[in-house]
Amino acid sequence: MTLYRPHLVAFGLFALAWLVGLPAALADLIGDKRFLWPQHPASETIALVEIDAPSLARIGVWPWPRRHHAKLIEQLEAAGVTDILFDVDFSARSNPADDVAFGEALAKAGGSVVLAAFQQRAGDLNRGVTLHVNRPLPEFAAHSWSAVVNVLPETDGLVRRYSLGARIGEFVPSFGALLVGRHDEQSPPFRIDFSIRTDTVPTVSYSAVLDGEPQALARLKGRKVIVAGTAVELGDRFNVPNGRVIPGSMLQLLAAESLLQGRDLQITGLPLSIAGTLAIIAAMVLLWLRSSARRRVAIVLWTAAALEIGALLIQARWPVIVDTSSWHLLLGAYLIAIALHEIDLRGLLRGIAERRFQRIAMSLGDGLVCLDDQGRIVFWNPGAARIFGYSEEEALDRSFAACLADSQDFASVQFIRLRDAAATQSVEDHVLDLVGLRRTGERFALEASVSSWQGTDGRQFGLVLRDITVKQRERERIRYLAEHDDLTGLLNRHTLGERLVAEFEKGGAPVSAVVMIGIDRFHHFSDIHGREFGDQLLVAFAERLRALMPPEAEAARFADDEFALLVPQERAAAMVDSVAHDFGSAALVFGEWRQRVTVRIGYAVPEPGWSADHLIGNAHLALEAAILTREEQPIGFAIAMRDRVASQLALEAELRIALEKNQFELFYQPQVLLSDRSVIGAEALIRWRHPVRGLVPPGQFIPLLNNSPLSDAVANWVLATACRQSRRWQMAGTPIRVGVNLSPSQLQDSDLQDTVAALLDQTGLAPDLLELEVTEDILIEDAGKAQKTFREIRARGVKIAFDDFGTGYGSLSYLKAFPLDTLKIDQTFVRQLLNDSGDAAIVRATIDLGLSLGLSIIAEGIEDVETADRLKDMGCEEGQGYHFGRPLPAAEFEQLFLAGRRVA
Repeated sequence: MTLYRPHLVAFGLFALAWLVGLPAALADLIGDKRFLWPQHPASETIALVEIDAPSLARIGVWPWPRRHHAKLIEQLEAAGVTDILFDVDFSARSNPADDVAFGEALAKAGGSVVLAAFQQRAGDLNRGVTLHVNRPLPEFAAHSWSAVVNVLPETDGLVRRYSLGARIGEFVPSFGALLVGRHDEQSPPFRIDFSIRTDTVPTVSYSAVLDGEPQALARLKGRKVIVAGTAVELGDRFNVPNGRVIPGSMLQLLAAESLLQGRDLQITGLPLSIAGTLAIIAAMVLLWLRSSARRRVAIVLWTAAALEIGALLIQARWPVIVDTSSWHLLLGAYLIAIALHEIDLRGLLRGIAERRFQRIAMSLGDGLVCLDDQGRIVFWNPGAARIFGYSEEEALDRSFAACLADSQDFASVQFIRLRDAAATQSVEDHVLDLVGLRRTGERFALEASVSSWQGTDGRQFGLVLRDITVKQRERERIRYLAEHDDLTGLLNRHTLGERLVAEFEKGGAPVSAVVMIGIDRFHHFSDIHGREFGDQLLVAFAERLRALMPPEAEAARFADDEFALLVPQERAAAMVDSVAHDFGSAALVFGEWRQRVTVRIGYAVPEPGWSADHLIGNAHLALEAAILTREEQPIGFAIAMRDRVASQLALEAELRIALEKNQFELFYQPQVLLSDRSVIGAEALIRWRHPVRGLVPPGQFIPLLNNSPLSDAVANWVLATACRQSRRWQMAGTPIRVGVNLSPSQLQDSDLQDTVAALLDQTGLAPDLLELEVTEDILIEDAGKAQKTFREIRARGVKIAFDDFGTGYGSLSYLKAFPLDTLKIDQTFVRQLLNDSGDAAIVRATIDLGLSLGLSIIAEGIEDVETADRLKDMGCEEGQGYHFGRPLPAAEFEQLFLAGRRVA
């Protein structure tokens, strides 16, 4: 089998070449190149009258009037031309006079003129493509011969073959066949001999013949003539072998010359190709064992040259193209077989792979080390030298175990891991984290990607090594950032939850209690003093908290101003008391600042059936309870807290339904002049008429409503409804000022000034009949925005009243900073006015302050005539309270207070 392997390889390559069609392409290529030498002159029996560029310019139009062709025939007949062939389309009619002149010229020529017939495609893809034959007009055909001028390019676009004619109804000879008198319908197409030189063909210009130039006419005497277009503008051009492009008329002439000179070439057939192929195979089998590889190559090359020279000589002597393409392909296949037989292909490929591996390995930044089956180093790249500090000379033949910490021999634990990972090639073990040992004795984190293969000298190992000291530090840093708050260094919320989940999953051991701590009014500190102050305060708070924690506790920053502790259950109570006492007794000191803070604390101790989420949620509920009650003492979780939250959620859902189903309505409470008890205004107060519970007291839903997502929608409804009602009273001739309480959400989430302006425009309400009542919690959220908003509203004529004055922290500063019209004294001071000298002093001072600032004064909560009289004596102008009237629906308020404009 080894003896015949080269011949099988050669024959296999030869068969593959046949399958992909190489012989036909190579045969065309070789045949085309043979036309380059030797070349032959034309017989000069046939001349070409060219419709060239000068002729087109001379006549000036195209198609030419046929009277010119008629004159051309007369000139050619007079010059003694034997036959005239027109490669021009005469299938359509033109000017009648010209057609008559041309027909008469044909008749006078007496049958010596041949006109072109040709086939062309007609139609399109939608209607179908048909083959249409263009023949000369009947009156022309009656005095002339017809000849086909069609040629068919091959698949590569070149014209090589020529047919003696075509059957279009009857058999019509081709131009070339008619010129030489070959009318054989049975003869196959032949190959045109393109070695005939076109520059030896007699040619004259159409215009020269038309003008009767003697020299031109003399060249045509006794010859056959083809009249056809050669100008590039006419386009009738074809690609022929060896990169040439010639006019169609020259192609017809070369075909005729090939027939005339006996050069109508035919290619040898398949039998000769098969016989030659078998002969070459037999010769190579006989010579293979008797000659060396060099001699075989020489024989193959000489055989190829001899075959081609012989074929060239045969073609020059006889009209035969010897197809040597198959023989050349087979000889080429034998050259490849000889090379493969002599070359150690596996060794060559191995050498190429090794050199490529060397280049890649030397350019790698990572360390690349190869080991034998004993763990000795057999390859060491510059990357490994940089990592460990050993040069290549020092490392080779050294045991790699010496490069691993705590590893002195091949049986070390780390090296066993390397060997096992290479052997199994498992995904888990393919990349290992090891501890490396530098030449200096320094230990470092080392990552190894391991592989192994069976070499010629036994099992071998490959290691791609990377010093991951920096990477490990970055990994630890990323892990730290993922688990800790980057500002305070405490655990973050996510990590706290994971730690607590881990405690629950342990089982058996008691789970820590969760303590939630909130910094009261933290955002106020940050807004007033800036973000940097707030950050420093949080850092100082975290440090104080860390100092108070027992060693086994863990702290986390839970939210912006909230912190959480995991504390052993038995130490939870003591821990919360310690935190409350410490922050309550000493200010935080940071930088140049000293700031006392109030903390709210809620905590929860785990109970059976709880999860980590339940425990954290319950502790947060306790914190929320501490915040709502403003309780400075720690509050532990009670089940009632969760019930209250559930109740609030249910109530919020009912409030949403109430808004959708118009269950809210406005009641109005009169505001009177204390001097004569006349009604001058009304405060609009929202009420909820529940379909089941009836009229719900405001205290049961307004606190929740103000802190719910519905706040803005409900507050805007109140404002719009109050404006429409006040406009109705205005239109009825009983105008009255209506006060509307603003919600914090209206200033935070919307453009209040635009809303008020739109309502005034829509309703037509006089601006001075609308009074917006604001409280300190609205102003403190964003003082700058509030000032701008209220200035724009007041500029439209709407009044601004400061409600619940005296109950906040910064009321005096607001009187100065904000554009106000009215000051409303809170009812907490009014109700005990007659019995509490302190309240009386506060009320008197407030009235004096407001009057000095030019503000109107309204006292709320007047429940008896004595209090009303006392306030009037103090200088208070207006009053409001149950003494004058309770809040009533609009219709009842109108009937009771607007008819007489006085209270009883």
